[in-house]
Amino acid sequence: MTPLSKMQTMLFETQASLSPQAFVDRIIGHSQQDSSLKPAKACGFGAAPVNIALSKYWGKRETTLNLPINSSVSISLPGLGTQTELSLTEGQQDQIVLNDQLLEPHHPFAKRLSGFLDYFRLNDHTMFHVDTLNSVPTAAGLASSASGYAALVLALNDLFQWQLQPKKLSLLARLGSGSASRSLYPGFAIWHKGERDDGMDSYAEAIETSWPELCIGLLKIDIGEKSVGSTAGMQQTVNTCELYQTWPQQAEKDVLKIQQAITNKDFTLLGETAEHNALSMHATMIATWPPILYWQPESVAAMHTIWQLRQQGVTVYFTMDAGPNLKLLFLETQKPAIEQAFAELEVIQPFKQS
Repeated sequence: MTPLSKMQTMLFETQASLSPQAFVDRIIGHSQQDSSLKPAKACGFGAAPVNIALSKYWGKRETTLNLPINSSVSISLPGLGTQTELSLTEGQQDQIVLNDQLLEPHHPFAKRLSGFLDYFRLNDHTMFHVDTLNSVPTAAGLASSASGYAALVLALNDLFQWQLQPKKLSLLARLGSGSASRSLYPGFAIWHKGERDDGMDSYAEAIETSWPELCIGLLKIDIGEKSVGSTAGMQQTVNTCELYQTWPQQAEKDVLKIQQAITNKDFTLLGETAEHNALSMHATMIATWPPILYWQPESVAAMHTIWQLRQQGVTVYFTMDAGPNLKLLFLETQKPAIEQAFAELEVIQPFKQS
């Protein structure tokens, strides 16, 4: 294992000033034992889209509250995401239903969800029935956890009728999955890294801009569950990768560039920054020990096709999260040429979807 650099050690010595439970109680305004926490209705509902980070979140300054090292900017994809129904149930354990399948309590997805729900139980005997539908594969690098925890927080807010504002919902969603903080919003969103140890200033908010011509193309290389999860992958990276010390500074600069590109509708700046940001993030993973390489041969072949298209005058860029799948960025005028190059591409225009 490579020793942490001085900069990395400074980045990761932050400790949370609140426990996750105290963090939740502060946001919702009651403790678990408060009688006002009782459900206001029989069933709560929440729906949230997946989001694609245009400038990435990779690395935590504090793990228990999911506090990121750097800010990030994303775009949500309407029509792809999670719908969740939530109610109380009798029994000794939660009932977690994923895509019409009742999961065993020891299933990793069920265990993680139940762990998050622990913060919202009336008492030790309170159990939840969660019925969730994902329109994207789970744990395949297509942001299913982002939409999943955002939808679950919305369902909790509906069940208990807290009437929380988006900022507080974003804070709660972040506790379940960092990128979930951004899935509370349609269109563009920015997740502020925050500075406080209690995590109260690390939340996402909408960037109020519409860009109807912007297209996102989903190129699914492999939708199977990835071998190294995002949380484990980023911690392995920050613990062993010397290259990582340059990441936070670049990431913050990229956030500013992406914001400028969105404001000015500067697609070249948007595409170049997003692609470079994604490749830089993956470079830190590859330089980790043991190496983390999410790419597959088809991923690399797709990159070369995109670079060849640019040489031919087709303006297209890509971004990649922690997985082998590519997300292509292009404008509507380039759609015919890109669909010809990638026959299986799923194209979404976030600002034209109903």
